[in-house]
Amino acid sequence: MTTATMDSCHFFRAWIRDPLRVASITPSGNSLSDLIVREIGPETGRVIELGPGTGVFTRALLRRGVAEEDIVLVENGPEFAGLLQMRFPKARVVCADAAKLARFCPEPAGAAISGLPLLSMRPEKVFAILAGTFSRLGEGAALYQFTYGLRCPVPRAVLDRLDLSAVRIGSTMRNLPPAFVYRISRAR
Repeated sequence: MTTATMDSCHFFRAWIRDPLRVASITPSGNSLSDLIVREIGPETGRVIELGPGTGVFTRALLRRGVAEEDIVLVENGPEFAGLLQMRFPKARVVCADAAKLARFCPEPAGAAISGLPLLSMRPEKVFAILAGTFSRLGEGAALYQFTYGLRCPVPRAVLDRLDLSAVRIGSTMRNLPPAFVYRISRAR
């Protein structure tokens, strides 16, 4: 069985157990992975990845030259966290809710990427995730978030309250389903 087939099986089983937490029956494709990490490289330093699942975006970060030991993988699902630890032994894997990021990630980071299904979360939860993430991001750093929706998955009220701005940086029709990527950063 190939890695892609095994990853699809992991995702499908996790989706069956909790569709709102996983939000997709299949992992993201290479087209989306390359798009979400295209502004990140070895010069970025530490990168926080929220909801890495099977590690599709993690592999894209490694292809971009980010050192594995500079990656912090925050995965709430124990079934995925164990898999990530085996696949990326030099990365720091944290099995926890991303809304509590500020409690377990003391080091500053140069960027964050997110595979979290923000559209299926309450605004209060999205606020906690973004507040915690930006408390750990250095000056000028950004969070890269993808969505299957046609607009930014972060409610305007949350962006305004945290003094953040969101810009769509690209889309890919070569992902199933098609996806859009946003750069979320501190308002200037």
